[in-house]
Amino acid sequence: MSEPILVCASVSHGNTRQVADAIAGVLGASVISPESADPAGRDLDGHDLVGFGSGIYYGSFHSDLVAYIEALPPQDGKPAFLFATSGLAESRWLRFSASLVERLEHKGFDVVGGFSCRGFDTFMPFKLVGGIRRGRPNNTDLASARAFAEHLRDNAR
Repeated sequence: MSEPILVCASVSHGNTRQVADAIAGVLGASVISPESADPAGRDLDGHDLVGFGSGIYYGSFHSDLVAYIEALPPQDGKPAFLFATSGLAESRWLRFSASLVERLEHKGFDVVGGFSCRGFDTFMPFKLVGGIRRGRPNNTDLASARAFAEHLRDNAR
């Protein structure tokens, strides 16, 4: 497997960057931000696995990440995965991954998995009470992120 690459928008508390670094450490991947990435997608050339991740803001992935994906040229079945941190768990009522999976598949990516965990969240209305999920992601969350990455690595062969 050639070196994977992760595109990570981590803007509030560094939660998602912690997860990205844990995954990248296992995969031997580099991590870039959507703002620094080439909008024509040349950063993805030569990488046979791409991760896309951000915090979840009002039920959606960060707008910079979504805009980057929308600007990418069509892909030819390149394997991709998602990762996210959020104050609230994904559930059948809050399905934040579904829209990004759909966007990636529309671009021609083969979405092979996803990982999410809780993260410290101070967006409204949680800001009024000092935030929720303080201390997250924690060591257990990061160990789970590494286990997810090991699964990706071991099944990509």
